[in-house]
Amino acid sequence: MSYQKRRKQPFQSIIISAPDKTLLVTVAFLVIIGFLAIFSATAPKCLDEGGNPAQFLIKQVAAFVVGFIGLRFFSTYDYKKLPEWNTIFMIIIVVALILVDFTPLGVTVNGAKRWINIAGFQLQPSEFAKPAVVMLLASAFKDDANLFDQSKWVFAFFPILIMVALIFVQPNLSMVILLLAVSVVMYLCGGGSVKLFISALTAGITSIVIAATTIIKPYQLQRLRIWRHPETDPQGAGYNIIQSLIAFASGGFSGVGYGGSIQKLYYLPECHTDFIFAIIAEELGFLGCILVIGLFFTFVQRGFMIAGKCPDMYGKLLAVGLTFSIGFQAFLNMSVASSFFPTTGVPLPFISYGGSSLIVSLWMVGVLLNISKKRIKKIRNVEGG
Repeated sequence: MSYQKRRKQPFQSIIISAPDKTLLVTVAFLVIIGFLAIFSATAPKCLDEGGNPAQFLIKQVAAFVVGFIGLRFFSTYDYKKLPEWNTIFMIIIVVALILVDFTPLGVTVNGAKRWINIAGFQLQPSEFAKPAVVMLLASAFKDDANLFDQSKWVFAFFPILIMVALIFVQPNLSMVILLLAVSVVMYLCGGGSVKLFISALTAGITSIVIAATTIIKPYQLQRLRIWRHPETDPQGAGYNIIQSLIAFASGGFSGVGYGGSIQKLYYLPECHTDFIFAIIAEELGFLGCILVIGLFFTFVQRGFMIAGKCPDMYGKLLAVGLTFSIGFQAFLNMSVASSFFPTTGVPLPFISYGGSSLIVSLWMVGVLLNISKKRIKKIRNVEGG
């Protein structure tokens, strides 16, 4: 009887480590602070109107549940498969933006038509444009950042220009600035030409100057004029800035105490959305502001660290784009509330009231957590016949 010699064959398995726990804990703290701030900012108004004092908080928690489900999904779904969804995702967002801008489904709030009403639920499609732009650019730049590659222009840059144009029409200039800033950062991180960037920046500044006199809306120009001297129109365009600064001054070092804000009592409009950081400053003071800023700093630091450790270029660019998008938006919001920047109208990620912003931010965190998992190939020998 003859026997075949048993020989050893290599077997490959992939070990996936746990996601970045520091990032997850940081986001958890930001969301909890958001819940507390939203309840404090909205409860008095709800009670005054005879409603449930926690109605805004309940809606935010419902959005969190949807966002958390997406976070769990994207944290386990291989990020390398995301490019397969670029086209369908982009089409859905473009269609939604068209419905907002040009159909009765669009909802206008404070002169801006940014929301879509479907079956009683309001969504802000421009928020979903943030991950869409990052995904498109990461796919386009993963090999090289050649802006003049025709296929890249058609499949990445042209759809982005369409989305930016539709968002500008709403008008939502702050989101346009955010998307353009993310695009520039990803271009440079992808190995783009610095000389080309400088040339484009020069052309962009020239275009902005021209736009300031021809395209930009009068109220947007007024924001720039009032920015440094809000006292020139204390009951008009400068009102929000003045009340926000009063909140910061009232808070001092340690704040007036949770729930003790005066500015939220009909003095500071949009105190639960665009100016929620001012309410945090008033109630928790300088210490509360440092806590929030520190959490966002930690988020950005962990996000860029994840990008640096990612072995493939697509994952690196994806992590950079998602991290910068959330970090830059937080910087804009806090800068506006403290009058460091003119009023832009962007929510504070994870904290401001707004279902679309919270859902999208949590989904983006899910992708970051997925990228943070180390995929280690382990080769071991097994006996085979």
